Amino acid sequence: MKRLAFLFILAGWLVPLASAQETEHIQVGVFADYLRLAQTDTNYAGLGVRVGVIAYHSVKLEGEMSYDFDQAFTESFTDSTTGTITVRRTGMRTLHGEFGPKVNLGEHWHVHPFVTLKGGFVNFRLNNEPATIGTFFSSVDNLRRKNVNGVLYPGGGLEGHLGPLGIRLDIGDEMYFNSGTHNNLRVAFGPYIRF
Repeated sequence: MKRLAFLFILAGWLVPLASAQETEHIQVGVFADYLRLAQTDTNYAGLGVRVGVIAYHSVKLEGEMSYDFDQAFTESFTDSTTGTITVRRTGMRTLHGEFGPKVNLGEHWHVHPFVTLKGGFVNFRLNNEPATIGTFFSSVDNLRRKNVNGVLYPGGGLEGHLGPLGIRLDIGDEMYFNSGTHNNLRVAFGPYIRF
């Protein structure tokens, strides 16, 4: 009888603690991505997807991948007779994936400031094919055979939510390592869902 009473008291004590835990366990989102490559002084935009899982209280482990489309740039060609300037597509696209922790710094109304530190890769491709879902999958398939550089991404931002739906803004420095460190501005913005 004493054991039953002890288990009953223990269960009654643990139930309020269990209900006080955070109700969301997974966060899935899509985002628009802006990347400013400092080395070539060009701007890239693309789309990405992100998944986060709670690791401990206000710490989430996140993985994300984004694909930036090719960018037109002005190329100067001096012809001795006409001196024409031509606008061409670079054909360069970037695929980047990162994984790491995101730490919430508190909740102010329904807005959370956060910081993150992620590591991963960036792949630069030269490809003149049109940007389609098939081009994205061939980029992922060719990662082992093409130019892949390591990435470190320290950043931060704000996210806000009403119920399970939210919106998030990230900004940070996507540093890739290739014959030295190259610092690049990266901004991501998009909706997410929590469940």
